[in-house]
Amino acid sequence: MSFSQAVSGLSAASSNLDVIGNNIANSATAGFKSSTISFADMFAGSNVGMGTKVAAVIQNFNDGTTTTTSRGLDVALSGNGFFRMTDASGAVYYSRNGQFTLDENRNLVNTQGLSVTGYPATGTPPTIQTGANPVALSVPTTQMSARATTTATQVANLNSTSTALDDTAFDASNVDTYNAKSTVTVYDSQGNDHALDLYYVKTADNTWTVHAMDSTTGTSAGDFQAVFDENGNMTSLGGVAGATSVALSINGTNGAAAGQTITLSMSGSLQQNTGTTTFGNPTQDGYAPGDLTSYAINDDGTITGTYSNQQTQLLGQIVLASFSNPEGLQSEGDNVWSATSSSGQAAIGLANTGTYGSLTSGALEASNVDMSQELVNMIVAQRNYQANAQTIKTQDQILNTLVNLR
Repeated sequence: MSFSQAVSGLSAASSNLDVIGNNIANSATAGFKSSTISFADMFAGSNVGMGTKVAAVIQNFNDGTTTTTSRGLDVALSGNGFFRMTDASGAVYYSRNGQFTLDENRNLVNTQGLSVTGYPATGTPPTIQTGANPVALSVPTTQMSARATTTATQVANLNSTSTALDDTAFDASNVDTYNAKSTVTVYDSQGNDHALDLYYVKTADNTWTVHAMDSTTGTSAGDFQAVFDENGNMTSLGGVAGATSVALSINGTNGAAAGQTITLSMSGSLQQNTGTTTFGNPTQDGYAPGDLTSYAINDDGTITGTYSNQQTQLLGQIVLASFSNPEGLQSEGDNVWSATSSSGQAAIGLANTGTYGSLTSGALEASNVDMSQELVNMIVAQRNYQANAQTIKTQDQILNTLVNLR
């Protein structure tokens, strides 16, 4: 019986060394989770055991160290969760390795070609469809379409000491017929830019007429009056008490829509003795079409594209999967796992929500192998192997003594 006990010990020690060797071999594998071996003794109806056996190989899902790579498609996952991936047949796998890249079709994949899944971005402007079925994410090179301006803002601080002028003599080409001018660049439905010039004419104390001209087409966009109180606060705009915005209209060029309405807000505008009329930086919500120039994965898992028109656009959002028992996952190699009945079904969610972990863009989760501990474990496993071999040697000597008895 001692032979079988020792042989089982040799086999167990060898398996332990295999696990330790695999841990050490993957100490530089991003997202790798180290394993430990669990042993169980064997009995057969007596108090004398028959040796040992490998009961299980248990994976350690504690976090590895987050290391910075500064690569836009690298993502480190800290805390609970796994990246959800699919292969060409639709089979689902899970991974902690956030080394992503683009394939020939610009799909977001891992280094083995599995597609990273997440929520799609749809609509205009695109928004994340949270709760939709996860789909394979991609970074398309589709041009961002132009957006017509619908709202604009211009904050004015009009000089109260300006000389009142005869508004009927206004001429955009004659600077002596108006007191001040500002310009807001707006866009029509095809992304053509228009210079919306605003000419300010003081017609009486606390009263100004504003002439809006589209200098691109040479047409009027509308006229309106701004009235201020004795403290210089605006009390009405466009003849409406308490209003802070007015509707203007421009005509598109090169076949763009005609009669495009733009709501101009002048909220916060004042009339005071500033010595000169000043204007804040104008804003508006339109833009010209643009080509994709760069892309990145953000800390919340969203993928954003940056375009040549200085705009950014959502392209999708990576989802995470969590399990009630991660140790029940089946290792499939290539740094991925598959779900089993022991792991339970995957729950899908987003980073930084609920029990899901956090993401760090431009970084990777390193292997969680503790090299110093593995080397100590190796020494222990080696001694264990030697001791079991010594048991065989001793048993052999005992048998040899018995055989040589006369």
